[in-house]
Amino acid sequence: MEANEERATTARAARSTVSQLLFGQLATYAVGAAVRLGVFDRLGDGTRTADDVAAASGTHPQATLRLLRALAGLDLLVEHEPGVFEATAAGALLRSDTRDSMAALARIFSEPVMTRARERMEDSVRSGAPAFDAIFGTDFFSHLKGEPELSEVFNTAMGQGTRIAAQDVPSHYDFGRFSTIVDVGGGDGTLLAAILRAHPAPRGMIYDTAEGHAQAAAKLAAEGVADRVTLETGDFFAAAPPGGDLYVLKSVIHDWNDEQCAAILGHIRDVLPVDGRLLIIEPVLADTVQPGAPGLAYLSDLNMLVNVGGRERTRADFEELCATAGFKITGLTPLPVPDPYVLIEAAAV
Repeated sequence: MEANEERATTARAARSTVSQLLFGQLATYAVGAAVRLGVFDRLGDGTRTADDVAAASGTHPQATLRLLRALAGLDLLVEHEPGVFEATAAGALLRSDTRDSMAALARIFSEPVMTRARERMEDSVRSGAPAFDAIFGTDFFSHLKGEPELSEVFNTAMGQGTRIAAQDVPSHYDFGRFSTIVDVGGGDGTLLAAILRAHPAPRGMIYDTAEGHAQAAAKLAAEGVADRVTLETGDFFAAAPPGGDLYVLKSVIHDWNDEQCAAILGHIRDVLPVDGRLLIIEPVLADTVQPGAPGLAYLSDLNMLVNVGGRERTRADFEELCATAGFKITGLTPLPVPDPYVLIEAAAV
């Protein structure tokens, strides 16, 4: 009897797990809708009724209540009494006016530019190619270039995604021994600003497309390091800028296939001085998925597959990739959990 009850309990738990996953898309869209409607901004630091939020948002009162209760079910809000809500610590991250905001990330991850290719995942699994290109008629980054408002949201989202890593990276690597740090694909400068604030000796350079570093000047000025950074516009598939002795690539390599990555790394190899270093900042997948391992990196891997054609990699993958471009890995430093990134240092062979 006890064995039968145990099997039934296990079966119910298994069904619950699958059900939660099947409803995951609704959770994404609920969070995205709440951010677009300004729900978390309107709640602020206090409590408000669903009717108050609906009036401020110009939304249907009952439908707003239903959305807020769904958010409470996702542990983003607390419903203290019927119809009265307050944001949790996680919900507060979805306000647009906080330093640690993840609102732009929530918005971009629920936009069609991200979600439509995911709907065609089976096509990418069959072909090995990104579904995005077939849906939109161009690659992901070219599409963004033609959508300035969306490009700005994406850049803000990438800055928000980098902010946690930027808190850990400066203290886990000796940046102070370099004279010029070049952040290749550095976007709005969130990471480079954090490094330079922690290490007063080096100067910096952000190397990115005009769209990529469009928000960098304001960010660097706000962080008080603008006078130590130059902005260089270029294409890392065409060349890397000379003048650095440390070249940093954060969340760049996973966007591209092996051939494209070898080209990026090869250009850096061409300009790297003898005593220079390359620092790749990416998740490093285990050789096998261990029970209980966080699934985020593997979901990110699928997102790379369907949207841009890149992938997350194991240590062996990084070693092979670096060797192809004339580098040898000299150290791997994981950042503290739950930060998923590893600092991968490489030197020219």
